[in-house]
Amino acid sequence: MNVAQLLERSALYHGARTALVAGDRRWTYRELDAAVSALAGGFAGLGLSSGERLGLHLPNWPEFALAYYAAQKCGLVPLSLNVTYKAEEIEYIVGDAKPTAVITADPVAGSLPSRDRMPSVRHLLDAKDLGSLRGAPRRARDLEREETAAILYTSATTGRPKGVMLTHANVISNAYATVHHLKMSPDDRGLCALPMFHCFGQNAIMNSLVTAGGTMVMHERFVPDTFVDAIAAQRITIFYAVPTMYILFLAMERPLDFASVRLYFSAAATLPTDVERRWHARFGHWIQQGYGLTETSPFASYNHDVAFKPGSVGTPIENVEMKIVDPEDREVADGELGEIVIKGPNVMKGYFANGAATAESIRDGWFHSGDIGYRDADGYFFIVDRVKDMINVSGFKVFPREVEEVLFRHAAVKEAAVVGIADPVRGEAVKAFVVLVEGARASAEELQALCRAAVADYKVPGRIEFVPALPKNPTGKILKKDLRARG
Repeated sequence: MNVAQLLERSALYHGARTALVAGDRRWTYRELDAAVSALAGGFAGLGLSSGERLGLHLPNWPEFALAYYAAQKCGLVPLSLNVTYKAEEIEYIVGDAKPTAVITADPVAGSLPSRDRMPSVRHLLDAKDLGSLRGAPRRARDLEREETAAILYTSATTGRPKGVMLTHANVISNAYATVHHLKMSPDDRGLCALPMFHCFGQNAIMNSLVTAGGTMVMHERFVPDTFVDAIAAQRITIFYAVPTMYILFLAMERPLDFASVRLYFSAAATLPTDVERRWHARFGHWIQQGYGLTETSPFASYNHDVAFKPGSVGTPIENVEMKIVDPEDREVADGELGEIVIKGPNVMKGYFANGAATAESIRDGWFHSGDIGYRDADGYFFIVDRVKDMINVSGFKVFPREVEEVLFRHAAVKEAAVVGIADPVRGEAVKAFVVLVEGARASAEELQALCRAAVADYKVPGRIEFVPALPKNPTGKILKKDLRARG
């Protein structure tokens, strides 16, 4: 079993169909598989061995797809590196996952750590040179189902990222489930402006379209007007977006020609019910919500194959179970709040080199999502809140402690607490409450600059409020619920 066999299968049965479009570049499935096979030979020529990690520090370029599938053919493990991260954040991930090689590109290469801070990396490759890195064409190696197919890092509740290991069985089963539930066919054309380093773009879009033999139109980044123009020009049939994007489109005054779209899909964050209603009223289609996490490959539930229910994330996808449990992992009655737990072929192998975190999150085969929700009497699931203090900014996770630790680096900062506050477009925004050392001075702009140099821009507090003290309980724990209430 090998994820790259999804591509080989479509090259066999849909060879003349268009697989990938990026600007004025395009590949049929036959051409894409041939290029991937030659690149796989090039990777082998570098001495890269099965099981080693290959870092993909790439924007949404065709080279991401080429390198991803070439790595799979060789048995290498693609390691997705967030191109919005700063050097300090990437250094931690590279130090943890220890990739043997990293592929980067000029627009993002400047955010990589220096070579001496990435001691495991023997080869630092430039995306523009991949065309010349060719070897004897290689077919996909036949690997065990439970061998690691990809590693995607997600933040831990402590703020330290954790490497999610997805197996070949995880990715393939989830891709086929996506094709099944979205009723995908070779005639489908999907527009991907969501980052390929994210599980949504990588698995729910790229791998699923390849499985269906459909066409992926790739945009380097999300630009609203360009996105809208491409829907009509490229005859897009599946509209992939996160809630923030739907909100922006509803606010547009220009005409929106979405006549070619048969299905609107939303994931990565909870879709506001008002947005759902307004979209249906304007375009005559419900937005189909998918729910899941990187740890579930990511698809876990879908609304819906048969009976759509507004406001819900639907029911579990094929071969997947979900339930709601209390803090003692006992299932609660329908309608009662609890944590959503998930079991099935989509659940990750575990966290890379982190057995303790794996054991904490997967208990008796059930993955604990950290999301609070409930199931109604019809078996539909609804997301209500999050167990931890995680902030969701346009579908990207921000954990307060990571930002707090950066703020603490400033000599004038005595205490800091970071919370999420409501934002009409992004869902949530980051806000920091700061207590200064007596007699010391610091401006909000100064602290924001400190954060901007250390973490991705979406993690930087948009607002910083200086307060004389932070609210605490008798044991000294900061009462973040009180801070959130202040907004």
